[in-house]
Amino acid sequence: GGEVLRPLDLKVVDEVARRLAAEGVEAVAVCFLHSYRNPAHELAVADRLRAMLPGVHISVSSEVLPRIQEYERMSTTVVNAYIAPIFERYLGGLTRRLRFLGTRAPLQIMQSGGGLMTAEAAVRLSVYAVESGPAAGVIGALQLARRLGLGDLITLDMGGTTAKASLIEGGRVGRAAEYEVGGDVARGHRLLRGGGYVIGVPAIDVAEVGAGGGSIAWVDSGGGLRVGPRSAGADPGPACYGLGGTDPTVTDANLVLGYLNPDGLLGGRFKVDFGRAEAAVSRLAGSLGCGPAEAAFGIHAIANASMVRALKAASTERGRDPRRFSLFAFGGSGPIHAVGLARALGIRRVIVPPGPGIFSALGLLLAEVEYELARTFYEPVAGVDLTALNAAFEALLAQARERLAAAGFGPADRVLELYIDLHYAGQNGYLTVQVPGWPVSPQALRAAGEAFAVEHERTYGYRSDEEPLQLVALRVVGRGVSAEPRMPDRLRIPVSAGSGGVRLVYFGPGFGWVETPVVGRAELAGGAEGPVIVEEYDSTTVVPPGCRARLDDGQNIVVEIDPAT
Repeated sequence: GGEVLRPLDLKVVDEVARRLAAEGVEAVAVCFLHSYRNPAHELAVADRLRAMLPGVHISVSSEVLPRIQEYERMSTTVVNAYIAPIFERYLGGLTRRLRFLGTRAPLQIMQSGGGLMTAEAAVRLSVYAVESGPAAGVIGALQLARRLGLGDLITLDMGGTTAKASLIEGGRVGRAAEYEVGGDVARGHRLLRGGGYVIGVPAIDVAEVGAGGGSIAWVDSGGGLRVGPRSAGADPGPACYGLGGTDPTVTDANLVLGYLNPDGLLGGRFKVDFGRAEAAVSRLAGSLGCGPAEAAFGIHAIANASMVRALKAASTERGRDPRRFSLFAFGGSGPIHAVGLARALGIRRVIVPPGPGIFSALGLLLAEVEYELARTFYEPVAGVDLTALNAAFEALLAQARERLAAAGFGPADRVLELYIDLHYAGQNGYLTVQVPGWPVSPQALRAAGEAFAVEHERTYGYRSDEEPLQLVALRVVGRGVSAEPRMPDRLRIPVSAGSGGVRLVYFGPGFGWVETPVVGRAELAGGAEGPVIVEEYDSTTVVPPGCRARLDDGQNIVVEIDPAT
Protein backbone atom coordinates (compact mmCIF):
# COMPACT_ATOMS: atom_id res chain seq x y z
CA GLY A 1 0.00 0.00 0.00
CA GLY A 2 3.01 2.31 0.00
CA GLU A 3 3.43 2.57 3.79
CA VAL A 4 6.90 3.43 5.12
CA LEU A 5 8.11 0.45 7.17
CA ARG A 6 11.65 1.67 7.80
CA PRO A 7 12.95 5.25 7.72
CA LEU A 8 15.51 6.20 5.09
CA ASP A 9 19.10 6.19 6.38
CA LEU A 10 20.62 9.33 4.88
CA LYS A 11 24.04 8.48 6.31
CA VAL A 12 24.21 5.53 3.92
CA VAL A 13 23.15 7.81 1.08
CA ASP A 14 25.92 10.26 1.99
CA GLU A 15 28.51 7.46 1.97
CA VAL A 16 27.33 6.29 -1.45
CA ALA A 17 27.49 9.88 -2.72
CA ARG A 18 31.10 10.25 -1.56
CA ARG A 19 32.07 7.03 -3.34
CA LEU A 20 30.34 8.17 -6.52
CA ALA A 21 32.12 11.52 -6.36
CA ALA A 22 35.46 9.75 -6.01
CA GLU A 23 34.65 7.68 -9.12
CA GLY A 24 33.83 10.82 -11.11
CA VAL A 25 30.43 9.56 -12.27
CA GLU A 26 28.39 11.66 -14.71
CA ALA A 27 24.97 10.21 -13.94
CA VAL A 28 23.16 8.14 -11.30
CA ALA A 29 20.03 6.00 -11.62
CA VAL A 30 17.85 5.62 -8.50
CA CYS A 31 15.30 2.80 -8.39
CA PHE A 32 13.55 1.45 -5.27
CA LEU A 33 11.34 -1.62 -5.30
CA HIS A 34 7.97 -0.04 -4.48
CA SER A 35 8.51 3.58 -5.51
CA TYR A 36 5.68 3.30 -8.03
CA ARG A 37 3.31 3.39 -5.02
CA ASN A 38 5.25 5.78 -2.81
CA PRO A 39 8.21 7.68 -4.31
CA ALA A 40 9.10 9.57 -1.10
CA HIS A 41 12.35 7.69 -0.43
CA GLU A 42 13.48 7.85 -4.05
CA LEU A 43 12.87 11.59 -4.18
CA ALA A 44 14.67 12.14 -0.88
CA VAL A 45 17.70 10.21 -2.15
CA ALA A 46 17.65 12.19 -5.40
CA ASP A 47 17.56 15.50 -3.51
CA ARG A 48 20.48 14.41 -1.33
CA LEU A 49 22.53 13.25 -4.32
CA ARG A 50 21.89 16.49 -6.20
CA ALA A 51 23.09 18.45 -3.18
CA MET A 52 26.25 16.38 -2.78
CA LEU A 53 26.98 15.79 -6.48
CA PRO A 54 26.45 19.12 -8.27
CA GLY A 55 26.48 18.76 -12.03
CA VAL A 56 25.71 15.03 -11.91
CA HIS A 57 22.51 13.98 -13.67
CA ILE A 58 20.13 12.07 -11.36
CA SER A 59 17.47 9.81 -12.94
CA VAL A 60 14.68 8.66 -10.64
CA SER A 61 12.58 5.64 -11.62
CA SER A 62 9.33 7.04 -10.20
CA GLU A 63 9.71 10.01 -12.56
CA VAL A 64 11.05 8.13 -15.58
CA LEU A 65 8.66 5.14 -15.49
CA PRO A 66 6.25 4.96 -12.52
CA ARG A 67 5.02 1.39 -13.02
CA ILE A 68 4.96 -1.84 -11.04
CA GLN A 69 7.48 -4.01 -12.91
CA GLU A 70 10.79 -3.20 -11.23
CA TYR A 71 13.07 -4.81 -13.82
CA GLU A 72 11.63 -2.81 -16.71
CA ARG A 73 11.54 0.31 -14.54
CA MET A 74 15.18 -0.10 -13.49
CA SER A 75 16.38 -0.89 -17.02
CA THR A 76 14.60 2.16 -18.42
CA THR A 77 16.00 4.40 -15.70
CA VAL A 78 19.54 3.12 -16.28
CA VAL A 79 19.31 3.85 -20.01
CA ASN A 80 17.95 7.31 -19.20
CA ALA A 81 20.88 7.97 -16.86
CA TYR A 82 23.35 6.71 -19.46
CA ILE A 83 22.23 9.02 -22.27
CA ALA A 84 21.02 12.08 -20.33
CA PRO A 85 24.45 13.77 -20.01
CA ILE A 86 24.94 13.40 -23.78
CA PHE A 87 21.52 14.93 -24.44
CA GLU A 88 22.23 17.76 -22.02
CA ARG A 89 25.52 18.70 -23.69
CA TYR A 90 24.17 18.39 -27.21
CA LEU A 91 20.89 20.23 -26.65
CA GLY A 92 22.64 22.90 -24.61
CA GLY A 93 25.02 23.59 -27.47
CA LEU A 94 22.22 23.49 -30.03
CA THR A 95 20.09 25.91 -27.99
CA ARG A 96 22.97 28.38 -27.72
CA ARG A 97 23.65 28.13 -31.45
CA LEU A 98 20.00 28.72 -32.34
CA ARG A 99 19.91 31.73 -30.02
CA PHE A 100 23.07 33.10 -31.68
CA LEU A 101 21.43 32.72 -35.10
CA GLY A 102 18.39 34.67 -33.90
CA THR A 103 15.96 31.75 -34.04
CA ARG A 104 12.93 32.52 -31.90
CA ALA A 105 11.02 29.28 -32.41
CA PRO A 106 11.19 26.98 -29.36
CA LEU A 107 13.38 23.90 -29.71
CA GLN A 108 11.27 20.74 -29.55
CA ILE A 109 12.38 17.11 -29.57
CA MET A 110 10.57 14.14 -31.09
CA GLN A 111 9.63 11.31 -28.73
CA SER A 112 9.59 7.59 -29.52
CA GLY A 113 5.81 7.70 -29.19
CA GLY A 114 5.45 10.25 -31.97
CA GLY A 115 4.82 13.47 -30.02
CA LEU A 116 7.09 16.42 -29.37
CA MET A 117 8.49 17.52 -26.01
CA THR A 118 10.43 20.58 -24.92
CA ALA A 119 14.22 20.50 -24.89
CA GLU A 120 14.12 20.82 -21.10
CA ALA A 121 11.92 17.73 -20.83
CA ALA A 122 14.21 15.87 -23.24
CA VAL A 123 17.19 16.43 -20.94
CA ARG A 124 15.28 15.10 -17.94
CA LEU A 125 13.59 12.23 -19.82
CA SER A 126 16.08 11.48 -22.59
CA VAL A 127 15.02 7.83 -22.83
CA TYR A 128 11.71 8.99 -24.32
CA ALA A 129 13.57 10.05 -27.48
CA VAL A 130 15.62 6.89 -28.15
CA GLU A 131 13.49 5.76 -31.13
CA SER A 132 12.49 9.25 -32.24
CA GLY A 133 13.93 8.97 -35.75
CA PRO A 134 11.81 6.01 -36.87
CA ALA A 135 8.78 7.58 -35.17
CA ALA A 136 9.06 10.76 -37.24
CA GLY A 137 8.52 9.02 -40.56
CA VAL A 138 5.50 7.11 -39.27
CA ILE A 139 3.93 10.32 -37.96
CA GLY A 140 4.49 11.95 -41.35
CA ALA A 141 2.69 9.04 -43.02
CA LEU A 142 -0.15 9.25 -40.48
CA GLN A 143 -0.71 12.96 -41.06
CA LEU A 144 -0.55 12.56 -44.84
CA ALA A 145 -2.98 9.63 -44.70
CA ARG A 146 -5.46 11.68 -42.65
CA ARG A 147 -5.19 14.68 -44.95
CA LEU A 148 -5.51 12.78 -48.24
CA GLY A 149 -7.68 9.85 -47.15
CA LEU A 150 -5.05 7.24 -48.00
CA GLY A 151 -6.64 4.57 -45.80
CA ASP A 152 -4.79 1.96 -43.77
CA LEU A 153 -1.04 1.75 -44.39
CA ILE A 154 2.01 -0.36 -43.69
CA THR A 155 4.97 2.00 -43.69
CA LEU A 156 8.42 1.06 -44.98
CA ASP A 157 11.39 3.28 -44.14
CA MET A 158 14.57 1.96 -45.76
CA GLY A 159 17.80 3.90 -45.47
CA GLY A 160 21.46 2.97 -45.49
CA THR A 161 21.68 0.48 -42.61
CA THR A 162 18.20 -0.69 -41.62
CA ALA A 163 14.63 -1.05 -42.84
CA LYS A 164 11.74 -0.28 -40.52
CA ALA A 165 8.06 -1.16 -40.81
CA SER A 166 5.04 0.05 -38.89
CA LEU A 167 1.24 -0.04 -39.09
CA ILE A 168 -1.34 2.74 -39.47
CA GLU A 169 -4.91 1.54 -39.05
CA GLY A 170 -8.12 3.45 -38.51
CA GLY A 171 -6.22 6.74 -38.38
CA ARG A 172 -3.96 5.56 -35.55
CA VAL A 173 -0.43 4.24 -35.32
CA GLY A 174 0.44 0.94 -33.67
CA ARG A 175 1.91 1.28 -30.17
CA ALA A 176 4.51 -0.80 -28.33
CA ALA A 177 4.46 -0.97 -24.54
CA GLU A 178 8.20 -1.63 -24.46
CA TYR A 179 11.16 -2.42 -26.68
CA GLU A 180 14.88 -3.19 -26.41
CA VAL A 181 18.07 -1.36 -27.35
CA GLY A 182 21.75 -2.21 -27.26
CA GLY A 183 21.49 -5.76 -28.57
CA ASP A 184 21.51 -7.31 -32.05
CA VAL A 185 21.24 -4.71 -34.81
CA ALA A 186 18.57 -6.83 -36.48
CA ARG A 187 16.18 -6.60 -33.57
CA GLY A 188 13.30 -4.16 -33.63
CA HIS A 189 10.42 -3.75 -31.23
CA ARG A 190 8.85 -7.02 -32.35
CA LEU A 191 11.83 -9.13 -33.47
CA LEU A 192 14.38 -11.26 -31.60
CA ARG A 193 13.81 -10.11 -28.02
CA GLY A 194 16.08 -10.94 -25.12
CA GLY A 195 19.52 -9.49 -25.79
CA GLY A 196 19.20 -5.77 -25.08
CA TYR A 197 18.13 -3.30 -22.44
CA VAL A 198 14.37 -3.07 -21.95
CA ILE A 199 12.85 0.38 -22.37
CA GLY A 200 9.32 0.62 -21.05
CA VAL A 201 8.32 4.05 -22.39
CA PRO A 202 5.56 4.56 -24.97
CA ALA A 203 6.78 4.05 -28.52
CA ILE A 204 5.40 3.63 -31.99
CA ASP A 205 5.50 -0.08 -32.75
CA VAL A 206 8.30 -0.49 -35.28
CA ALA A 207 9.80 -3.72 -36.59
CA GLU A 208 13.37 -3.26 -37.75
CA VAL A 209 15.82 -5.44 -39.68
CA GLY A 210 19.43 -4.93 -40.71
CA ALA A 211 18.74 -4.42 -44.40
CA GLY A 212 19.66 -1.10 -45.97
CA GLY A 213 21.49 0.31 -48.93
CA GLY A 214 24.82 -0.25 -47.17
CA SER A 215 24.12 -3.84 -46.09
CA ILE A 216 27.00 -6.07 -47.20
CA ALA A 217 26.46 -9.20 -49.32
CA TRP A 218 28.64 -12.22 -48.51
CA VAL A 219 28.87 -15.98 -48.99
CA ASP A 220 28.60 -18.20 -45.91
CA SER A 221 30.57 -21.39 -45.23
CA GLY A 222 27.91 -23.46 -46.97
CA GLY A 223 28.13 -21.42 -50.16
CA GLY A 224 24.88 -19.55 -49.56
CA LEU A 225 24.39 -15.88 -50.36
CA ARG A 226 23.71 -13.67 -47.34
CA VAL A 227 22.92 -9.96 -47.02
CA GLY A 228 23.56 -8.04 -43.77
CA PRO A 229 23.39 -7.43 -40.93
CA ARG A 230 26.90 -5.98 -41.37
CA SER A 231 26.80 -2.63 -43.11
CA ALA A 232 29.36 -0.52 -44.92
CA GLY A 233 27.69 2.56 -43.46
CA ALA A 234 28.44 5.92 -45.05
CA ASP A 235 32.23 5.62 -44.67
CA PRO A 236 33.64 3.73 -46.47
CA GLY A 237 30.15 3.00 -47.74
CA PRO A 238 29.26 0.89 -50.78
CA ALA A 239 32.02 0.06 -53.25
CA CYS A 240 30.52 2.52 -55.74
CA TYR A 241 31.24 5.44 -53.37
CA GLY A 242 34.96 5.08 -54.11
CA LEU A 243 35.91 5.71 -50.48
CA GLY A 244 37.75 2.45 -49.92
CA GLY A 245 34.87 0.02 -49.58
CA THR A 246 35.31 -3.16 -51.60
CA ASP A 247 32.48 -5.40 -50.36
CA PRO A 248 29.34 -5.51 -52.53
CA THR A 249 26.31 -3.91 -50.93
CA VAL A 250 22.61 -3.61 -51.73
CA THR A 251 23.28 -0.20 -53.29
CA ASP A 252 26.00 -1.68 -55.51
CA ALA A 253 23.58 -4.41 -56.61
CA ASN A 254 20.85 -1.86 -57.41
CA LEU A 255 23.36 0.11 -59.47
CA VAL A 256 24.41 -2.99 -61.45
CA LEU A 257 20.74 -3.87 -62.06
CA GLY A 258 20.12 -0.45 -63.61
CA TYR A 259 17.76 0.74 -60.88
CA LEU A 260 20.08 3.61 -59.96
CA ASN A 261 21.66 6.21 -62.21
CA PRO A 262 25.37 6.66 -61.39
CA ASP A 263 25.21 10.29 -62.56
CA GLY A 264 21.80 11.24 -61.17
CA LEU A 265 21.99 11.02 -57.37
CA LEU A 266 21.33 14.29 -55.51
CA GLY A 267 20.67 16.03 -58.80
CA GLY A 268 24.02 14.90 -60.18
CA ARG A 269 25.98 16.34 -57.27
CA PHE A 270 26.83 12.89 -55.88
CA LYS A 271 28.29 10.67 -58.58
CA VAL A 272 28.95 7.00 -57.92
CA ASP A 273 31.29 4.62 -59.73
CA PHE A 274 29.47 1.93 -61.72
CA GLY A 275 32.75 0.13 -62.46
CA ARG A 276 33.59 -0.32 -58.78
CA ALA A 277 30.08 -1.62 -58.07
CA GLU A 278 30.24 -4.07 -60.97
CA ALA A 279 33.69 -5.30 -59.90
CA ALA A 280 32.53 -5.91 -56.32
CA VAL A 281 29.41 -7.79 -57.44
CA SER A 282 31.42 -9.76 -60.04
CA ARG A 283 33.81 -11.04 -57.36
CA LEU A 284 30.82 -12.31 -55.40
CA ALA A 285 29.32 -13.80 -58.56
CA GLY A 286 32.52 -15.78 -59.09
CA SER A 287 32.12 -17.36 -55.65
CA LEU A 288 28.51 -18.22 -56.46
CA GLY A 289 29.16 -19.51 -59.97
CA CYS A 290 26.79 -17.12 -61.72
CA GLY A 291 26.87 -13.89 -63.71
CA PRO A 292 26.98 -10.37 -62.22
CA ALA A 293 23.33 -9.65 -63.06
CA GLU A 294 22.13 -12.85 -61.39
CA ALA A 295 24.28 -12.16 -58.32
CA ALA A 296 23.03 -8.57 -58.11
CA PHE A 297 19.41 -9.69 -58.40
CA GLY A 298 20.07 -12.31 -55.72
CA ILE A 299 21.37 -9.59 -53.38
CA HIS A 300 18.29 -7.49 -54.11
CA ALA A 301 15.94 -10.45 -53.56
CA ILE A 302 17.56 -11.53 -50.28
CA ALA A 303 17.42 -7.97 -48.96
CA ASN A 304 13.72 -8.02 -49.83
CA ALA A 305 13.23 -11.33 -48.00
CA SER A 306 14.78 -9.81 -44.89
CA MET A 307 12.49 -6.79 -45.11
CA VAL A 308 9.44 -9.02 -45.56
CA ARG A 309 10.17 -10.23 -42.01
CA ALA A 310 9.78 -6.69 -40.73
CA LEU A 311 6.60 -6.10 -42.72
CA LYS A 312 5.08 -9.35 -41.43
CA ALA A 313 6.07 -8.47 -37.87
CA ALA A 314 4.17 -5.20 -38.24
CA SER A 315 1.10 -6.85 -39.76
CA THR A 316 0.50 -10.62 -39.63
CA GLU A 317 2.10 -11.02 -36.21
CA ARG A 318 -0.40 -8.45 -34.96
CA GLY A 319 -3.31 -10.34 -36.49
CA ARG A 320 -3.61 -8.10 -39.56
CA ASP A 321 -3.86 -9.24 -43.17
CA PRO A 322 -1.33 -7.14 -45.13
CA ARG A 323 -3.46 -7.44 -48.26
CA ARG A 324 -5.93 -4.99 -46.69
CA PHE A 325 -3.25 -2.28 -46.54
CA SER A 326 -1.31 -0.08 -48.93
CA LEU A 327 2.47 -0.03 -48.63
CA PHE A 328 3.75 3.50 -47.93
CA ALA A 329 7.44 3.59 -48.88
CA PHE A 330 10.03 6.24 -48.10
CA GLY A 331 13.66 6.64 -47.14
CA GLY A 332 16.45 6.84 -49.69
CA SER A 333 16.15 3.15 -50.64
CA GLY A 334 12.54 2.26 -49.79
CA PRO A 335 10.92 3.14 -53.15
CA ILE A 336 13.45 0.97 -55.02
CA HIS A 337 12.32 -2.17 -53.19
CA ALA A 338 8.68 -1.31 -52.42
CA VAL A 339 6.87 -3.01 -55.31
CA GLY A 340 8.82 -6.25 -54.89
CA LEU A 341 7.96 -6.30 -51.20
CA ALA A 342 4.30 -5.54 -51.89
CA ARG A 343 4.10 -8.43 -54.35
CA ALA A 344 5.59 -10.80 -51.79
CA LEU A 345 2.81 -9.91 -49.33
CA GLY A 346 -0.08 -9.70 -51.80
CA ILE A 347 -0.37 -5.92 -51.39
CA ARG A 348 -1.82 -4.28 -54.51
CA ARG A 349 -1.00 -0.59 -53.97
CA VAL A 350 2.27 1.19 -53.21
CA ILE A 351 2.40 4.89 -52.28
CA VAL A 352 5.60 6.95 -52.48
CA PRO A 353 5.25 10.47 -50.99
CA PRO A 354 6.99 13.59 -52.32
CA GLY A 355 10.50 13.91 -50.96
CA PRO A 356 10.76 10.25 -49.89
CA GLY A 357 14.43 10.57 -48.95
CA ILE A 358 13.70 13.40 -46.49
CA PHE A 359 10.23 12.28 -45.45
CA SER A 360 11.13 11.71 -41.79
CA ALA A 361 12.08 15.40 -41.59
CA LEU A 362 8.57 16.24 -42.79
CA GLY A 363 7.23 13.99 -40.03
CA LEU A 364 9.10 16.09 -37.47
CA LEU A 365 7.43 19.19 -38.88
CA LEU A 366 3.97 17.62 -38.66
CA ALA A 367 4.28 16.18 -35.14
CA GLU A 368 2.40 17.72 -32.22
CA VAL A 369 3.51 18.39 -28.66
CA GLU A 370 2.42 15.37 -26.64
CA TYR A 371 2.89 14.03 -23.14
CA GLU A 372 1.90 10.58 -21.93
CA LEU A 373 1.60 10.10 -18.19
CA ALA A 374 0.94 6.81 -16.44
CA ARG A 375 0.63 5.28 -13.01
CA THR A 376 0.16 1.74 -11.80
CA PHE A 377 -3.40 0.86 -10.78
CA TYR A 378 -3.36 -2.88 -10.17
CA GLU A 379 -6.96 -3.80 -9.35
CA PRO A 380 -9.58 -6.29 -10.59
CA VAL A 381 -12.05 -4.62 -12.95
CA ALA A 382 -14.98 -6.30 -11.21
CA GLY A 383 -15.86 -4.22 -8.18
CA VAL A 384 -13.21 -1.56 -8.83
CA ASP A 385 -13.56 1.60 -6.75
CA LEU A 386 -14.49 4.14 -9.41
CA THR A 387 -13.97 7.03 -7.00
CA ALA A 388 -10.35 5.99 -6.45
CA LEU A 389 -9.87 5.31 -10.17
CA ASN A 390 -11.20 8.73 -11.17
CA ALA A 391 -9.10 10.42 -8.50
CA ALA A 392 -6.01 8.73 -9.92
CA PHE A 393 -6.99 9.82 -13.42
CA GLU A 394 -7.58 13.38 -12.20
CA ALA A 395 -4.04 13.52 -10.79
CA LEU A 396 -2.65 12.45 -14.18
CA LEU A 397 -4.89 14.94 -15.99
CA ALA A 398 -3.61 17.73 -13.75
CA GLN A 399 -0.01 16.84 -14.63
CA ALA A 400 -0.86 16.77 -18.34
CA ARG A 401 -2.54 20.19 -18.14
CA GLU A 402 0.44 21.60 -16.27
CA ARG A 403 2.94 20.33 -18.85
CA LEU A 404 0.88 21.56 -21.79
CA ALA A 405 0.45 24.96 -20.15
CA ALA A 406 4.22 25.16 -19.67
CA ALA A 407 4.60 24.43 -23.39
CA GLY A 408 2.28 27.35 -24.21
CA PHE A 409 -1.03 25.57 -24.84
CA GLY A 410 -4.16 27.04 -23.27
CA PRO A 411 -7.32 25.08 -22.37
CA ALA A 412 -8.78 25.53 -25.87
CA ASP A 413 -5.64 24.12 -27.50
CA ARG A 414 -5.43 20.84 -25.57
CA VAL A 415 -6.70 17.35 -26.27
CA LEU A 416 -6.74 14.96 -23.31
CA GLU A 417 -7.35 11.23 -23.78
CA LEU A 418 -7.73 8.49 -21.16
CA TYR A 419 -6.41 4.93 -21.57
CA ILE A 420 -6.16 1.84 -19.39
CA ASP A 421 -3.82 -1.15 -19.54
CA LEU A 422 -5.75 -4.41 -19.16
CA HIS A 423 -5.00 -8.11 -19.12
CA TYR A 424 -6.72 -11.32 -18.13
CA ALA A 425 -5.88 -12.18 -14.53
CA GLY A 426 -2.62 -14.12 -14.42
CA GLN A 427 -1.21 -12.77 -17.69
CA ASN A 428 2.13 -10.98 -17.75
CA GLY A 429 1.60 -8.70 -20.75
CA TYR A 430 -1.23 -6.26 -21.34
CA LEU A 431 -3.07 -4.32 -24.02
CA THR A 432 -3.86 -0.62 -23.90
CA VAL A 433 -7.36 0.58 -24.82
CA GLN A 434 -8.99 3.99 -24.76
CA VAL A 435 -11.62 4.84 -22.16
CA PRO A 436 -14.60 6.73 -23.62
CA GLY A 437 -15.70 9.73 -21.59
CA TRP A 438 -14.73 11.39 -18.35
CA PRO A 439 -15.26 10.79 -15.48
CA VAL A 440 -15.05 7.03 -15.98
CA SER A 441 -18.43 5.37 -15.54
CA PRO A 442 -19.37 1.68 -15.26
CA GLN A 443 -20.59 1.87 -18.87
CA ALA A 444 -17.26 3.32 -20.04
CA LEU A 445 -15.37 0.58 -18.22
CA ARG A 446 -17.52 -2.10 -19.86
CA ALA A 447 -16.91 -0.54 -23.29
CA ALA A 448 -13.16 -0.53 -22.63
CA GLY A 449 -13.35 -4.18 -21.57
CA GLU A 450 -15.10 -5.10 -24.81
CA ALA A 451 -12.51 -3.16 -26.83
CA PHE A 452 -9.80 -5.12 -25.00
CA ALA A 453 -11.46 -8.46 -25.82
CA VAL A 454 -11.79 -7.54 -29.51
CA GLU A 455 -8.14 -6.47 -29.74
CA HIS A 456 -6.98 -9.54 -27.77
CA GLU A 457 -8.79 -11.83 -30.21
CA ARG A 458 -7.39 -9.99 -33.22
CA THR A 459 -3.83 -10.00 -31.87
CA TYR A 460 -3.65 -13.38 -30.11
CA GLY A 461 -6.47 -15.35 -31.71
CA TYR A 462 -8.83 -15.72 -28.77
CA ARG A 463 -11.00 -13.90 -26.25
CA SER A 464 -12.55 -15.07 -23.00
CA ASP A 465 -15.69 -13.58 -21.53
CA GLU A 466 -15.32 -15.77 -18.43
CA GLU A 467 -11.78 -14.89 -17.31
CA PRO A 468 -11.65 -11.92 -14.92
CA LEU A 469 -10.14 -8.71 -16.24
CA GLN A 470 -7.36 -6.96 -14.33
CA LEU A 471 -6.46 -3.28 -14.47
CA VAL A 472 -2.70 -2.79 -14.72
CA ALA A 473 -2.19 0.94 -15.22
CA LEU A 474 -3.90 4.21 -16.06
CA ARG A 475 -2.64 6.51 -18.80
CA VAL A 476 -3.40 10.05 -19.90
CA VAL A 477 -2.21 11.43 -23.23
CA GLY A 478 -2.17 15.22 -23.39
CA ARG A 479 -1.70 16.76 -26.82
CA GLY A 480 -1.18 20.40 -27.76
CA VAL A 481 -2.99 21.39 -30.95
CA SER A 482 -1.33 24.17 -32.92
CA ALA A 483 -3.53 26.64 -34.79
CA GLU A 484 -0.80 27.17 -37.37
CA PRO A 485 -0.86 24.80 -40.37
CA ARG A 486 2.17 22.50 -40.27
CA MET A 487 1.63 20.77 -43.60
CA PRO A 488 3.30 22.71 -46.43
CA ASP A 489 1.22 23.28 -49.57
CA ARG A 490 3.98 21.63 -51.58
CA LEU A 491 7.53 20.47 -51.09
CA ARG A 492 10.17 22.31 -53.09
CA ILE A 493 12.78 19.66 -53.86
CA PRO A 494 15.42 20.01 -56.59
CA VAL A 495 14.76 17.84 -59.63
CA SER A 496 17.04 14.98 -60.63
CA ALA A 497 19.72 15.74 -63.18
CA GLY A 498 19.43 12.36 -64.85
CA SER A 499 15.76 11.80 -65.65
CA GLY A 500 14.78 11.34 -69.28
CA GLY A 501 15.62 8.77 -71.93
CA VAL A 502 15.79 5.01 -71.49
CA ARG A 503 18.25 2.52 -70.02
CA LEU A 504 18.58 -1.22 -69.66
CA VAL A 505 17.19 -2.51 -66.37
CA TYR A 506 17.25 -6.09 -65.08
CA PHE A 507 13.94 -7.26 -63.61
CA GLY A 508 14.89 -10.84 -62.78
CA PRO A 509 15.14 -14.08 -64.76
CA GLY A 510 11.48 -13.87 -65.80
CA PHE A 511 11.98 -10.60 -67.68
CA GLY A 512 15.74 -10.23 -68.11
CA TRP A 513 17.14 -6.91 -69.32
CA VAL A 514 14.41 -4.50 -70.44
CA GLU A 515 14.74 -1.07 -72.09
CA THR A 516 13.03 1.09 -69.49
CA PRO A 517 11.91 4.73 -69.69
CA VAL A 518 13.40 7.05 -67.06
CA VAL A 519 11.11 9.90 -65.96
CA GLY A 520 10.66 12.51 -63.26
CA ARG A 521 7.73 12.52 -60.83
CA ALA A 522 5.84 15.24 -62.72
CA GLU A 523 5.81 13.11 -65.87
CA LEU A 524 3.52 10.59 -64.12
CA ALA A 525 0.62 13.07 -64.13
CA GLY A 526 -0.99 11.21 -67.02
CA GLY A 527 0.00 7.78 -65.70
CA ALA A 528 2.59 5.34 -67.01
CA GLU A 529 2.70 1.60 -67.56
CA GLY A 530 5.64 -0.28 -66.10
CA PRO A 531 8.43 -0.81 -66.51
CA VAL A 532 9.48 2.72 -65.65
CA ILE A 533 12.11 4.28 -63.40
CA VAL A 534 11.18 7.49 -61.55
CA GLU A 535 14.29 9.47 -60.69
CA GLU A 536 14.25 12.24 -58.10
CA TYR A 537 16.76 14.34 -56.25
CA ASP A 538 16.58 12.24 -53.08
CA SER A 539 15.33 8.81 -54.16
CA THR A 540 14.44 6.49 -57.04
CA THR A 541 11.18 4.58 -57.50
CA VAL A 542 11.25 1.32 -59.47
CA VAL A 543 8.01 0.41 -61.27
CA PRO A 544 8.46 -3.12 -62.71
CA PRO A 545 6.49 -4.69 -65.57
CA GLY A 546 2.90 -5.50 -64.66
CA CYS A 547 2.34 -2.26 -62.76
CA ARG A 548 0.88 1.16 -63.48
CA ALA A 549 2.11 4.37 -61.85
CA ARG A 550 0.27 7.69 -61.50
CA LEU A 551 0.17 10.80 -59.32
CA ASP A 552 -2.68 11.44 -56.89
CA ASP A 553 -3.96 14.84 -55.73
CA GLY A 554 -1.19 15.05 -53.12
CA GLN A 555 1.54 14.41 -55.73
CA ASN A 556 2.18 10.97 -54.25
CA ILE A 557 3.33 8.30 -56.67
CA VAL A 558 0.68 5.55 -56.58
CA VAL A 559 1.72 2.22 -58.07
CA GLU A 560 -1.11 -0.22 -58.81
CA ILE A 561 0.09 -3.83 -59.07
CA ASP A 562 -1.58 -6.27 -61.44
CA PRO A 563 -2.63 -9.27 -59.29
CA ALA A 564 -1.77 -11.59 -62.19
CA THR A 565 1.93 -10.67 -62.01
